[in-house]
Amino acid sequence: MLLNDKVAVIYGAGGGVGGAIARTFAREVAKLFLYWSRRASVDPVAEDVARAGGTADVAEVDALDEPSVERHLAGVIDRAGRIDVMFNAIGIVNTRVQGKPLTELAVEDFLQPITGYARGYFLTARLAARQMIKQGAGVVMTATAVPSRAGIPLVGGFASAEAAVEALTRSLSAELGPHGSRRQDEATVSGNVAMSVVRGAIKQLLRG
Repeated sequence: MLLNDKVAVIYGAGGGVGGAIARTFAREVAKLFLYWSRRASVDPVAEDVARAGGTADVAEVDALDEPSVERHLAGVIDRAGRIDVMFNAIGIVNTRVQGKPLTELAVEDFLQPITGYARGYFLTARLAARQMIKQGAGVVMTATAVPSRAGIPLVGGFASAEAAVEALTRSLSAELGPHGSRRQDEATVSGNVAMSVVRGAIKQLLRG
């Protein structure tokens, strides 16, 4: 079992990517803390985890709200004593930000996914990273979409937002590496998440 007794915190666990990661981590015997802005969306994931013989703590958390993120991550540390893996799969739904040419897009709509994703990923990684520095080990794991690396029309600021997440994880790697913490952001997501890809990412992050 690749993640036996590892403590994994997953934001966006009620979505397709976050749910797939949670179910896979559960099969690898990780201790899961699952967060989502709407608890009703993450409860079915926790039920699947339980059916697989795992356990998951579920909470409703707004990943864009700093006090909420700080409070709940502090709670994880109080209960579990550590954070081994932090995975953020939050999504920002706004139909106005895609489907229009950039030349016709309002600046507020262009910036909305950029500021939202960057804020959410930064807030969730920051406290986890502080704990990982104390531990001398840990992994901040992210997954980005194809537009972060390929020119695709009519995606508004989404491509820039995904690229910002990749840049943030590289900066985290540079700062956390000397303390024994790492980042894993090699998985680029397109459509459904392949479990073989997820398992490969787990093996890679554990190799250190």
